[in-house]
Amino acid sequence: MDNTNMDTFEEEKIVLHRVKFGILLILEIPSIILSLLFLIFFLTHRTVLRVRQNQGLILLLFVNFIQVTFDLPMVVHFNRLGHVSPATPAYCTWWTFIEYTLDGISEMLMATISIQRHIFIFRAHMFNNRLYRYLLHHAPLLLCIVYPISFYLTVIVFSSCDGTQWDYNSNLCGFANCYIIYNKILATYDFSMDNGFPIVIIILANVTLLIRVIRQKLRRRGIVSWKKQRRMTVQLLSISLLYFIAWFPNILIGLIQQLLIPTFLIGIQFDYIFDLLYLICLLLPWICLGLFPEFTRWIRKLLFHRNAAHNIVRPRNNLS
Repeated sequence: MDNTNMDTFEEEKIVLHRVKFGILLILEIPSIILSLLFLIFFLTHRTVLRVRQNQGLILLLFVNFIQVTFDLPMVVHFNRLGHVSPATPAYCTWWTFIEYTLDGISEMLMATISIQRHIFIFRAHMFNNRLYRYLLHHAPLLLCIVYPISFYLTVIVFSSCDGTQWDYNSNLCGFANCYIIYNKILATYDFSMDNGFPIVIIILANVTLLIRVIRQKLRRRGIVSWKKQRRMTVQLLSISLLYFIAWFPNILIGLIQQLLIPTFLIGIQFDYIFDLLYLICLLLPWICLGLFPEFTRWIRKLLFHRNAAHNIVRPRNNLS
């Protein structure tokens, strides 16, 4: 590549980073505000927290809040500068650990929520049993947190190499974790089982849920209230579609790179495909608005109360 082409390439990269920086910043600020409002609402409305079918979604929103406030700013910072800063192996190790762990927790939580929704709708009485409550509700949610943290601590933090493999001119330091570069078996397992399998579960569970609810409505009226479950089912389908759009291209390209062609679409992956994952943490709070009608009523009440207080006409005291 001659100097002219190199300069053109660098200019295109600068423009691309600036565009991404602007888009991410515009979407991140409202997402943080909405996520913070969700947290305040849950803390001040304990009855919503105690509803068992809400607990998985609340946990997902909490993890999403951590991602949009701690992980995404590192991505915004990279696009603002056009390079990784600080350019150190320790920073890249920390960044990739946070990114992979939060992505993994988010995926697994959504997969678990999708499966549990079947039980809440069709076998809700099972949760009256304490053993089933722990085995089918508490334990899976806990596993969604513990497993990704333990796995990525092991393969990223405790198994780091000399640090020369990092690319400080690429997002997430070029995804150059040691196990991805030097251990194809472990990398393939991570792509397929930790990323691919949850996405398959999310799609299958939610499509199956929609089919089951419609069949129950048509065959046995009154057994399952479609009016009661429609909003939740449609919203979960929307979330599952968001996860599919964000993850499927990344998983497919990653598997092809690990199994067949190491450089397959690597430029497009770094510049565009991987950025799809950030749509999840940016858009999830907005989609979840439809899952918590109490929250939207609370927001309206706050706004109405504020406007009403602002519009109060105070009587004037005429002193004579």
